[in-house]
Amino acid sequence: MNTTVVPEGWATIRLGWLFKSISDRGHEAATVLSVYRDHGVVPKGSRTDNFNRTPENLSNYQLVRPGDLVVNRMKAWQGSLGISEYEGIVSPDYEVLRPSTSGTDHRFVHSLLRSRGLIDQYALRSTGIRPSQWRLYWDEMKTIEVSLPSVGEQRAIADYLDRETARIDTLIEEQQQLIERLRERRAAVISHAVLDVTSVRTQLRRVVDVIDCAHVTAEFVDDDHRYPVASIRECQGATVDLSGCNYTTAEFFNHLRASGRAPHPGDLLFIRNVSVGLVSVVTSDLPGFAVGQETVLLRRRREIDPSFLRYALIGAEARHAIESAMIGSTFRRINVSAIRALPVPIPSLDEQRCIVVQLNEQTAMIDTLIEETERFIELSRERRSALITAAVTGRIDVREVA
Repeated sequence: MNTTVVPEGWATIRLGWLFKSISDRGHEAATVLSVYRDHGVVPKGSRTDNFNRTPENLSNYQLVRPGDLVVNRMKAWQGSLGISEYEGIVSPDYEVLRPSTSGTDHRFVHSLLRSRGLIDQYALRSTGIRPSQWRLYWDEMKTIEVSLPSVGEQRAIADYLDRETARIDTLIEEQQQLIERLRERRAAVISHAVLDVTSVRTQLRRVVDVIDCAHVTAEFVDDDHRYPVASIRECQGATVDLSGCNYTTAEFFNHLRASGRAPHPGDLLFIRNVSVGLVSVVTSDLPGFAVGQETVLLRRRREIDPSFLRYALIGAEARHAIESAMIGSTFRRINVSAIRALPVPIPSLDEQRCIVVQLNEQTAMIDTLIEETERFIELSRERRSALITAAVTGRIDVREVA
């Protein structure tokens, strides 16, 4: 923000003049709120998130009133903050800031504080050894300077952004619905091919060894002596992808791979917690890696094409069995015994390979359409962000574009 030319008539002030830190506790009966990068401040549970669990003891939670600024200290550098429209309570890990002046439009301030330039400032002022440990404290945040127009112009900019971002949001929602339809089409193609198999179904345990992960929380490191760990993030596609994985120490690495848990080419990783039912094949080009929590290893006991087995496990028949076997309300998961009992068809190896070739071709076309739509959504979000930044910094005269 310091490098931005301040429009004529706009006043430059520090955030410490606009807000004051508060800590009002002891309101356990209030609605629990959370702060997210994409949503701002929302009631907890209004967003799909399997980690969105509320602790039993809320006595230390802080009261939030409409108009308060709530900052996720750990993720402010990602844009996780916003002006609340709700009354409720938030975790003591958040910063709650109350307006010190009535001379602002809260919609304008909300957009300003979530604009790209200020998010960069939060990153510069956050402290910690690595990004996962960064925190933004009010003593640093309050020194950030912002430029404000008159209240009337703030309202005009906020009205303009309400209209324009609503149009973009509608377009994004339509594209997201298209992606859902494409995914449904993809699932139907897979299910049709697998269900057409005339072979008798058998339980998964008869064709693979189901090897549970080591139930230990590994220490993640970022240095020259590190070893890759695969879990949910690495199992989003047909094959295991270690390009964005976490790394652990030699001690944890060896422990995670002990007792036959070292993945081999042709094994499959099956996610049993959170993103239940994700399945990916271990390919021969991967370096040695360990399997993290939430993951079970499927090791073939008989001749079966691993890609066919993956298709069988993400088809409608297996998915229905997985949904029926899942336990937990907010933290959904499936037990290892239920995974072993999943039904899978086992046709001849030649028929398996023919089905894999057919499905690879058909799903590739659908995946291309999904990727193109996802890129369009990302570009739309970037345009939305750029529009907000331009408007709240005065680079767009909303009177000319109204």
